Amino acid sequence: MDVVLVVFYSASLLFIFLYSLIQLNLTLWYLKGRARVDDLGDGWGELDVLPFVTIQLPIYNERYVVERLIDAVASFDYPRDRFEIQVLDDSTDETVPIIVDAVASWRERGVDMARLARPERKGFKAGALQYGMQTAKGEFIAIFDADFVPQRDFLRQTLPWFRDDVGVVQTRWEHINQNYSILTRLQAFALDAHFSIEQGGRNVAGHFINFNGTAGIWRKKTIEDAGGWQADTLTEDLDLSYRAQLKGWKFVFREEIASPAELPVAMSAIKSQQYRWTKGAAETAMKNLGRVFRSPLSLRTKIHAIFHLMNSALFICIFFLGILSVPMLYLHHLDGRFDALFAVTKFGLISTVIVAFFFFVSRSRARRAKEESIGRFILLFPFFLSIFLGLALHNGIAVIEGYLGYKTPFVRTPKFNLRTSKDSWEKNAYVLQGITAVTAMEGLLVVYYLGGLTMCISRGDILSVPFMTMLVLGYAMIFFYTIGHARLTA
Repeated sequence: MDVVLVVFYSASLLFIFLYSLIQLNLTLWYLKGRARVDDLGDGWGELDVLPFVTIQLPIYNERYVVERLIDAVASFDYPRDRFEIQVLDDSTDETVPIIVDAVASWRERGVDMARLARPERKGFKAGALQYGMQTAKGEFIAIFDADFVPQRDFLRQTLPWFRDDVGVVQTRWEHINQNYSILTRLQAFALDAHFSIEQGGRNVAGHFINFNGTAGIWRKKTIEDAGGWQADTLTEDLDLSYRAQLKGWKFVFREEIASPAELPVAMSAIKSQQYRWTKGAAETAMKNLGRVFRSPLSLRTKIHAIFHLMNSALFICIFFLGILSVPMLYLHHLDGRFDALFAVTKFGLISTVIVAFFFFVSRSRARRAKEESIGRFILLFPFFLSIFLGLALHNGIAVIEGYLGYKTPFVRTPKFNLRTSKDSWEKNAYVLQGITAVTAMEGLLVVYYLGGLTMCISRGDILSVPFMTMLVLGYAMIFFYTIGHARLTA
């Protein structure tokens, strides 16, 4: 039995270490790209002919934010005879009359806007986007989720980056409520790293990136060539991105183009979003890994694509690493046979240093804007690691379901139109109920890791204390926020 524990523990640690090396490579590519002078140009004058653009807004019960989004895209700085807006409305509540009134108002002002309602909400968001494709007149298709407030010059900034082989231009998400709470700050911490180093690093290195489901613009021909939107995964955006790039289309990521959006504030909403992202990534991996292996891509690009598609497996490894760390501590002091192996656990420390460097570089934009000091980074980073560890059980279950092909519906993340900490969400109609059996398991893990922390201290295993402390803190944050937010909405 002890050998089995050691094998699972070592395999988890190995995957985490290899993943951290990939992140280090992306960080170095990102730094190299940031120092490079762009040679593609970015001038509006480069467009000799203004292409016709279709703007798609997939909506499902978004009464708090939909009017804000419609007003933003209808006000784009682009000739009104060169774009149309499709409000792809699957709503079943008060959102419907809000959309009807907004569409009528903007049509009176000369904007080509229509509400498209399907007879059946089949295929969720992917189905809505594909439904809109049937009548879309644009050569290019811009997509925005309900919680976004795109800037007026969005089309002016993105369209010049399309060359003949470019199928997508993706922009960076910005956060209108980043300072609402510690939870929103930690989400911004993670998302900013993705949108700077992961997207930017892969793009500079010539590897596959992904359309992030919103705040980007597609060439319509690219969507059609790749087989259209498909609803067999929860991350239809990642799936189509890989199918398109495997067809030879190039994607462009522009970090300097910011698209503001709202971060979820309730733990139930955060968990719902994480569930969809991690399970969908696992489903997309099962669907597309074989195509990646069989493709003529370079070995380097294949390796990055594999780790990109398999990134949600990180939560399974983190869960095993955490849950096995307590019996491994016991074995370490009981049996000297594994002393050499325990020396290898130093790779975990190396991985942590690499991840710290990865996030430190990703925060450079915030430091340049004087939004964050080095001291604040040092304070936030351990909290981020803790909550990342604390999500391992919840997200790990989602990943396993994805790998096993267990299908669940697309549950959209509720948006509340919150900007400051004074705005309230507790009585919002879209608040999800967050207490489940997993919540109870998270509470039990708090007690379990408290026992592990006590063991570390009592046996003088000081090197294991930080990791065990973050496990306790992470699961405690997840558990108590889930319980606390559920009580607020009861």
